[in-house]
Amino acid sequence: MSRIVLTTIGSFGDLHPKIAIALELRKRGHDVVFATHKEYQNKIEALGFEFHRMRPDNTALDDPQEMARMMDLKTGTEYVIKNWVCANLRETYSDLMDGAKDANFMVAGEGVVAARLVAEKLEIPWAFAVLQPASFLSVYDPSVLPILPFLAKLRGLGSLANRGIIRLSKVLSKSWAEPIHQLRRELGLPPLAGSPFIDDKYSPYLVLALFSSVFAKPQPDWAKNTVLTGFAFYDGNEGETELAPKLQQFLDRGDPPIVFTLGSAAVMAPGRFYQESVQAVKQLNRRAVLLMGKNTPPEDLPENIFAMSYVPYSQIFPRACAIVHQGGIGTTAQALRAGRPALVMPCSHDQPDNAARVERLGTSRIIPRKQYSAEQVVKQLRELLGSPDYAAKAAEIGGIIRAEDGVGLACDSIEKQLQAASIFS
Repeated sequence: MSRIVLTTIGSFGDLHPKIAIALELRKRGHDVVFATHKEYQNKIEALGFEFHRMRPDNTALDDPQEMARMMDLKTGTEYVIKNWVCANLRETYSDLMDGAKDANFMVAGEGVVAARLVAEKLEIPWAFAVLQPASFLSVYDPSVLPILPFLAKLRGLGSLANRGIIRLSKVLSKSWAEPIHQLRRELGLPPLAGSPFIDDKYSPYLVLALFSSVFAKPQPDWAKNTVLTGFAFYDGNEGETELAPKLQQFLDRGDPPIVFTLGSAAVMAPGRFYQESVQAVKQLNRRAVLLMGKNTPPEDLPENIFAMSYVPYSQIFPRACAIVHQGGIGTTAQALRAGRPALVMPCSHDQPDNAARVERLGTSRIIPRKQYSAEQVVKQLRELLGSPDYAAKAAEIGGIIRAEDGVGLACDSIEKQLQAASIFS
């Protein structure tokens, strides 16, 4: 069978869909290798996969100030690309070249810009994995850009205006790509026709759109070889149904709670999210579960509020009456699959666009991060929980997503590429 390298950078929201695909590929008999941050080594090796460290290290997972810079609404994307992705490009290339030297195929996540260089040098086919619609920057389905958030109000202006927005994005990001162009020249690779962050980042072999068609429909300006698969779910809860006993007891003795979470990245720089959430819950006289990561729970929590570091979303979200979250694609997908209404406080990157999409679906409401106060949370949650339309729409969407097989379709598409290359039979 074939040897397939999966490479990704970022948070669990980036890693977990690749794990889901890796598990299925292994079931089908393939040899699967991971190249990613050293911080994920134990997690990957515990699942029985070969691991190769790929820089940059994800030090932000233990550095709240660094995470805050990465999650800044207006400057976070630029900071990540310039000071993290491109600043470590040569190290990423070297590490990935070492990990992929015997590979037959590679699946690369967003931001691993060295993957294309490695694939071209090794002359192996590869797939580009897209986790959220914002990655496509479609003229026909415009995204909310964190660097230009006010343009979200101009969504209905038509393709001419949207083309202008994309051109502006290329201008603003042009200088960011110089390290990539320079390394391509040194490696003797042909120059790129467009931006490696916008319109010239896709694999010529396969693009996997790992999200549901109810979240975004295929567009004429997507890469022509894109396969829309559905979400790829994994949260470390394979076949497990038991919750921690104290949490189970809490859930069993009252009404479904509101679940508050900031995912696996924004939780490192929560600001006053949890303090304001606690005050809102008290005013609403509701039950709540706070998923707080490494943050210290507020003192003197009342009996109707339960705090813990983490629970697999597939376990806790279906038990909620509503979910308050940051809009990361992994969290958003799990909330949609659970069929529960949500209040979204987007931080940066794809999160404003994800929030706008679930709002348009009718499952969710949005509260800007700067407006996240107990008073505003109470107002929004009363609207969300007081209208049966949100719950009904969320349940409808949840049923559709649970019926999809994103992992299976993704693996089928990868195997078709292997067959085309006469690697897999």
